[in-house]
Amino acid sequence: MKYDFLDSDVLARLGALPVESRLAMIGNVVGKHRSPHRGSSVEFAEYRKYVEGDDTRRLDWKAYARSDRHYIKEFEADTNLRAYFVVDCSGSMNFASEERETKISYARKLAASLCYLLVNQGDAAGLSCCTETLHLEIPPSRRPAQLQHIFDSLAKIEPEGETGLVDALHTIAEKIGQRALVVIISDLFCDPAALADAFQHLRFRKHDISVFHLLDQQEIDFNFSRPYRFIDLEDNTTLVAEPNLIVEEYHAALQEYLTAVETACHDVHADYHRIVTDDDYEAILRDFLTARLPKKGRR
Repeated sequence: MKYDFLDSDVLARLGALPVESRLAMIGNVVGKHRSPHRGSSVEFAEYRKYVEGDDTRRLDWKAYARSDRHYIKEFEADTNLRAYFVVDCSGSMNFASEERETKISYARKLAASLCYLLVNQGDAAGLSCCTETLHLEIPPSRRPAQLQHIFDSLAKIEPEGETGLVDALHTIAEKIGQRALVVIISDLFCDPAALADAFQHLRFRKHDISVFHLLDQQEIDFNFSRPYRFIDLEDNTTLVAEPNLIVEEYHAALQEYLTAVETACHDVHADYHRIVTDDDYEAILRDFLTARLPKKGRR
């Protein structure tokens, strides 16, 4: 493949696992995902009383024999899944310590691989990239040509400026007319309270939310041996500090922030994955897909 963020061997191994929605979806064609509406799949949903005008072919005569009343059997409808990938393209996504991979490079692998799997199984995938504004939007489509459009856009991403993730999520929540899977890939460098509000907005609109939270190992360890000048990659402000004097306060603040982010995700039943860019992305995706498989006896 001509894109360095795609690995055909990884895609082949992951291809045996479907991308499932955890919530009933509303699509525009028949598919393999649960719908909140009743339809004609093989999965039984419920009985309801017969009313004049119902198709008599759907009467359950066994239920009639037991109760002497007429009941209609209803089944789950199946529909396709629409997924929106929201990739943070702010300046901090270009960070990498030592010889590690940048966050944006890791984000490309996650987004491109999942888009490929979705379109390959007949579902629709779209892409939104945000810096201070939502500057790129590719509406979801299930056509094979959609993949090249998404891959080309991911390849051209150049992280810069401040994050506009919170505003972008509010915009997306209002723009998506029907429930969908919203996959957020970001380092989440924003106010956790504001982020929680954006998650609540998405949940209110009945979207299935997945969050891939990217961190560099140095951001966790904060392991420095001498004074450093720290540069904010989003607004270019600088700060000279002696790391050994602030390491305890840093770790306390980091833990408070991580707890707040995870709580915000938990409160809206979002699928939360905290990732260090050293992690094997294939293992991350496999765990993500496996956790979404329907439990035994359930769809």
